[in-house]
Amino acid sequence: MKPEHKPLNAYRKISLICVFLLLAAFVLLLLVGISLPIVHPVYIIRVYATPTGPATSLGTELRFGIWGVCAYSQLNPPSVLNDDGLCYGPRLGYQDVIPSVILAQIGLSQGLIDAALKGLLVVLIIHIVAAGFSLAGLFTSLFLASHSMTILSLLLSVITAILSTVVFVIDIVVAAVARVKIPEFSNDLSVGVGNAVWMVLGALVASWLGVIFLSARACFCCGVRRRDHKF
Repeated sequence: MKPEHKPLNAYRKISLICVFLLLAAFVLLLLVGISLPIVHPVYIIRVYATPTGPATSLGTELRFGIWGVCAYSQLNPPSVLNDDGLCYGPRLGYQDVIPSVILAQIGLSQGLIDAALKGLLVVLIIHIVAAGFSLAGLFTSLFLASHSMTILSLLLSVITAILSTVVFVIDIVVAAVARVKIPEFSNDLSVGVGNAVWMVLGALVASWLGVIFLSARACFCCGVRRRDHKF
């Protein structure tokens, strides 16, 4: 086997750093991409009402993931270890996914839900695509002894970083629009930003850091020295 075909044969420190960063980006993007109702603790936004009466089994909160929605009441609040919410999905898109009786309990309409989450179909696709690019960049970063593999890894990481940035901006915009628009229909409704948004931010930071380290290897700068052998 040629030296350039062996993983971690050269520039081992940079390779390990890039593997860690791109692995972190991949895991974060993948978890968000298969979020609620597949992975219940990960969601983009939550719409909740503040009840004034005694606790009942009526739905008071909706949590939105990429693939669907889960409804919760005061008697079955969500937690990390125990999540018995009534979920709808997984399916692509939100059209007619939530029964009207659940929406009526919280005070929402299907039209409002469709309008507030119109961009999530695009977000779904970008999340999965970004995770795929980060995985490919992770694999190629093991072979930095080859300059061509370094360039390929850098290109894949740049695409991952750009897609992560786009996804983060869309997530923030969707959450911001929902926080402004939904309370206009009822003073009893509030909107919270989910942890998926901050997980995407973490993937964004990890991806751009990976780009920086791979760029240093590609251009032999920032203290990275050219090896005697060339591939």
